Amino acid sequence: MTAAAIEPARPADDQLAVLRDVQDRVLWLSTALVHHANRVRANPSGVKVGGHQSSSASMVSIMTTLWFRHLRAEDRVSVKPHAAPVLHAVNYLLGELDASYLERLRDFGGLQSYPSRVKDPDPVDYSTGSVGIGATAPIWGAMARRYVGTAGSGRHYSLVGDAELDEGAVWEAVLDPNVGELGEIVWVVDLNRQSLDRVVPDIAADKLNALFAAAGWQVITVKYGRRLQQLFARPGGAELRARIDAMSNPEYQRLLRCDGAELRRRIPGSGADGQRIRGLLAELDDHELLDAIGNLGGHDLGALDEAFTTIDDTRPTVIFAYTVKGFGLPTRGHPQNHSALLTDAQMRQLAEQLRADLEDPWRGFEDDAPAATLCRQTAAKLRRPPTPEIPPLSVPTDTGRTPGGIATTQAALGRTLLDLTRQAPEIARRIVTVSPDVSSSTNLGGWVNKVGVWSVRERQDWFADDGETILHWREIPTGQHIELGIAEVNLVGLLGELGATWSRWGEPLLPIGVVYDPFVERALEPWSFGMYAGGQSILVGTPSGVSLAPEGGAHQSIKTPSIGLEQPGCITYEPAFAIDTEWALLTSLARLGRPDGCSAYLRLSTRPVDQSLADVPRDPTARERRRRQVVAGAYRIRRHPSPAVTIAAMGAVVPEALAAADRLAAQDVAAEVVCVTSPDLLYRALRARQGHETAETWVLDQVFPADKAAPMVTVLDGHPHTLSFLATVNRVKHSALGVTEFGQSGALDDIYRLHGIDADSITAASLDLVD
Repeated sequence: MTAAAIEPARPADDQLAVLRDVQDRVLWLSTALVHHANRVRANPSGVKVGGHQSSSASMVSIMTTLWFRHLRAEDRVSVKPHAAPVLHAVNYLLGELDASYLERLRDFGGLQSYPSRVKDPDPVDYSTGSVGIGATAPIWGAMARRYVGTAGSGRHYSLVGDAELDEGAVWEAVLDPNVGELGEIVWVVDLNRQSLDRVVPDIAADKLNALFAAAGWQVITVKYGRRLQQLFARPGGAELRARIDAMSNPEYQRLLRCDGAELRRRIPGSGADGQRIRGLLAELDDHELLDAIGNLGGHDLGALDEAFTTIDDTRPTVIFAYTVKGFGLPTRGHPQNHSALLTDAQMRQLAEQLRADLEDPWRGFEDDAPAATLCRQTAAKLRRPPTPEIPPLSVPTDTGRTPGGIATTQAALGRTLLDLTRQAPEIARRIVTVSPDVSSSTNLGGWVNKVGVWSVRERQDWFADDGETILHWREIPTGQHIELGIAEVNLVGLLGELGATWSRWGEPLLPIGVVYDPFVERALEPWSFGMYAGGQSILVGTPSGVSLAPEGGAHQSIKTPSIGLEQPGCITYEPAFAIDTEWALLTSLARLGRPDGCSAYLRLSTRPVDQSLADVPRDPTARERRRRQVVAGAYRIRRHPSPAVTIAAMGAVVPEALAAADRLAAQDVAAEVVCVTSPDLLYRALRARQGHETAETWVLDQVFPADKAAPMVTVLDGHPHTLSFLATVNRVKHSALGVTEFGQSGALDDIYRLHGIDADSITAASLDLVD
């Protein structure tokens, strides 16, 4: 229990009494929400509904103090996942949630299990539920807010469970150099020292304090409440404090489950100071002793008020608030109270204790009650103007360029961004690129030189006059590229918040994150959660596949094409040519920053490809038809009126497919080649044709016409199952080629041959089907 504590400076007694009334009602409502969902509402399936009464209870004092004393309309708050009922209770008291929803926690169409920006009916600033991601989201939200030019207009609070600090994502974010300059960041750690199954023996609070302090954060600790502080000031109090400080977390927690006699036996311990402690405890009756021993700072409204008052807005702040899991409930302090539910009898006892009514659980305060007045005043203070509606951005569909020579799809990304700065400067102005220390190696160098690197403040570029420096690192507040170091989780966390500025601040951005494709999997969960929370962005995975042949298996992605196909809220593209990359990127940009928008994943390659193979039509109408097919998922790049076999290829291996088609033609075997650009969109079209979802199906008719149905070979630089569904479009015989094992270093031809995605393998698979 060791930690230094601030001395609580209290609000006026009458204010404190009103605040305590609100706190008690929040505790009751949050507990009753979970109780009704599990013990009152009908549950025909018998499946556990769940909820977290104890985890909510530990946050009640913190959230009451924050919302009803310190929060402003311009502030934003991320609430720890298991405290969702507390948030709903607060919103109900503020008139932001209809009472009918209080009976629908975890019900279809009702209140979500964890706070959700897009699915809950009441105001939620940040979606949480993925442990650690909700904690860090306000950091990236603050950075995004600064980027769109509203610096200093509000704090970003994270209400964090102490167990969340075990997540690596937390420390990746805390250590980012930009974060130390974001004074609007405030974390409040609910230090209840319990996990799901137990009391954590050593929560290492002092170590956590030191880690945050070393990162430049202000550290405030709220450990003891007023009653314990008063005891410490009496004779024997110093010894009592030292004894409690020296206790392990489980030993202290056990005290919360004891009666008065047991406390008098356990607290003094066996040390030399035991007698002085016994003398102090003898001056207290059992009620006073029981009340004092659980009087931690995280439930002392005055101490919490003082902590919020002393926040230094010039640097990030973390408040460690010592709390009791299950505060105010019969389950307080029990090591297995995480998902424990109060019985009907316990709920009736709690109702009597908190001046509530189990038969009328949602009853509000009387209109003339001081607590009702406080709720009305707080609601008026926190009311926000509506976010302005922004019309969809007018992104061009085609720059008019037809790439020639030898090029890569990765290089096409940077080329297209530079073209936009000239042809559509208003669109280019809204683009922000983010990368984890791979700007130059992913061909963003020209773009970075053009637009500069975003920084909270301008920094001098000491290499600006070095003639051999190719990448100019101009760090300025108006820069449009953000470098986050080697931390993919930070990258996608920021992408999610940059992609939500249209709905938060009425300022749509077009965020593009660039990451080595094998590390997409490392970033996938937080990026996916960002999409769940309403963030729209483009993630570019490059370079990709075994086409990185010399770099070996450590950098060769296999499953990522399948991930793109299956990821909700996202459309994936894997273009083969530079022009396809441009069209896919422009279309993906046009889908961002709008209520009906979505994210995109582009899987690009560093393999040099002869761009004449794309055979881009010269006729404007035919070119537009090709473009529409590219962005819809596929086009026929090699045609035949009566094919014996169809080769459907994607990405870097399209040249091998074309070479195989030439070899088959030499053997009088007619082959059509389909260039797949988005297996994702093709699969959606197929499901729509089958009546499973709503999507356009015309691309299937144009690219896979039934009258040309033929045995099919699918091939890609990735797992073969990604394209296997294409054979079901016309129910034809099928052979799937792709990568199913970890790769090796070597020349490209050797690596393609190893995995059976070379021209020889495609030709052989086609002949097997035809024979």
